[in-house]
Amino acid sequence: MKAFQVIENGKPLEERELDTPTASGKEVLLKTVACGVCHSDVHIHDGYFDLGGGVQLPSPLPGGEPLTMGHEIFGEVIGIGEDVEGINIGERYVAYPWMGCDDCDLCHDDMTHYCANNSNLGIHVAGGYGDHVIVPDSKYLFNAADTPDSLAGSYACRGLTAYSALKKAGPYKKDNSLVIVSAGGLGILALKIAQAAYGINPIVVDIDDEKLGMASQLGASATINSSEEGAAEKLLELTEGGARSIVDFVGAEASVNFGYNLLARGGSYVIVGLFGGQISLPLPLQALTEKKLMGSYVGSLGDMTELMELVVAGKIDPVAVETRDVSEANETLQQMKDGKLLGLVALTHN
Repeated sequence: MKAFQVIENGKPLEERELDTPTASGKEVLLKTVACGVCHSDVHIHDGYFDLGGGVQLPSPLPGGEPLTMGHEIFGEVIGIGEDVEGINIGERYVAYPWMGCDDCDLCHDDMTHYCANNSNLGIHVAGGYGDHVIVPDSKYLFNAADTPDSLAGSYACRGLTAYSALKKAGPYKKDNSLVIVSAGGLGILALKIAQAAYGINPIVVDIDDEKLGMASQLGASATINSSEEGAAEKLLELTEGGARSIVDFVGAEASVNFGYNLLARGGSYVIVGLFGGQISLPLPLQALTEKKLMGSYVGSLGDMTELMELVVAGKIDPVAVETRDVSEANETLQQMKDGKLLGLVALTHN
């Protein structure tokens, strides 16, 4: 099999010829059809997360060994272990990549994505930048019905991340009760999920007019360029004095400093993005305003089940995805790092 691997953090991925794995026990072997390129791939490739103030959180290669990235995987079953039931050769599935040890309290409470001993596809073990992937248990496979091949895998991370964050930030009673910060690929998916799951059209904030134009075309109730004069006043006017719920898919100092100050009393601000930095908050105002500031990290297997039920039922309108050959992975990662990608991109293996 062929795989594009991180050999050294920050260096270009290298194409490698590897032994094709075989499935045993509960394992399922997928032939990768498409793998979404997620912004967290940039941090995994770089080997760190920016915490601001010159501080970095290291994210080294597992065991110092080469890593095949890619956790937004859609693939065709070409092998099954002897203990697998209900899965057939030739079927196609989205792989839930956030896998725990199955022995700890977190895993028993459907929070495998928080497990300290996890083995996430494309992060700790081989993922979809390779043309074959081993999934350790069929319980992690989800039918995507008629979803386009290039989009299906994105529901395993960006779609799931958006869905889980929106659950935390709710409830929502009407249009403009939700503000989405980012009109990039993740923000656009969140927009479509908010429409499908909650029947609302959110406000979308970004600093890129081209991306905001796409959000407007897809049904955003309003769009705001936060870099322009009067942006804060416009958001306050649209939200009638302050936003009840803001989900920030950027997670930068600038985005949080802009949005958090425009949150209504008792409102919820959910940080999803990993752009990096630090913020300073006056603690007495937290008590006086009862604003809630929280993080959201991907989502549980239960969240994935709920999301894919919406997908299979056709309630989430598909968004466009640009497909590229996996040989363009390095260029794609650099463009994502530079903020030059418009919408979603998936890599395919030819």
